[in-house]
Amino acid sequence: MTPADKPIDIDKVAPLLEKEVTQYDVPIVDLIAVQTRDPFRILVATILSARTKDETTAKAAARLFKKAPDREGLALLDEQTIAKLIYPVGFYKNKAKYLKELPTALEEFGSEIPDSVEELIKLPGVGRKTANLVVVVAFSKPAICVDTHVHRIMNIWGYVNTSTPLETEMALRQKLPKKYWLRINSLLVAFGQSICKPVRPHCDRCAIEKYCPKIGVTPRKLPSRKKK
Repeated sequence: MTPADKPIDIDKVAPLLEKEVTQYDVPIVDLIAVQTRDPFRILVATILSARTKDETTAKAAARLFKKAPDREGLALLDEQTIAKLIYPVGFYKNKAKYLKELPTALEEFGSEIPDSVEELIKLPGVGRKTANLVVVVAFSKPAICVDTHVHRIMNIWGYVNTSTPLETEMALRQKLPKKYWLRINSLLVAFGQSICKPVRPHCDRCAIEKYCPKIGVTPRKLPSRKKK
């Protein structure tokens, strides 16, 4: 049986990826979590990070937290000020609206950030991906955050056969051992941004290349040597 005929062995590749990604850039939400365990800041940074490069998110979050370090501070800002502070994150006008509504929405939970996916998705601008990530990063509780990298790579590996991130999340909840739930998003985001890219992935220097079935992948072509 060839690697292309079977899904990847998660127990074999996960330790290799843990070692490999230490040299990659840390996803911005994980970086903020290292700096603070404040669930409020982690939630806000996660909302800002959607459809936005990490470098842009980091700068926008820093500007916002300087003016509004907590829920009370955020409540004092108007929507236009929030929009100006977080620009140019993706969909900054929508996110400014959600953040303006957040302090009031949190009153339902005693003005605290809830620690369950079911409660978090009731907050403005919070979908399942954001909720799962906050549960993992802010509260260290088992959850599976599936963004485009996790969805794409898990299908490349043949570990799941799904069409949407939601389908991938549900499949992983059934299949992925819980010991990987806390780390799988951080691992695959770092891996997906640096090596297993959506276009022209670096299979030529991938630490787990020999274990990967490469389903649907067109590897990066190496430069051809000119004949002398």
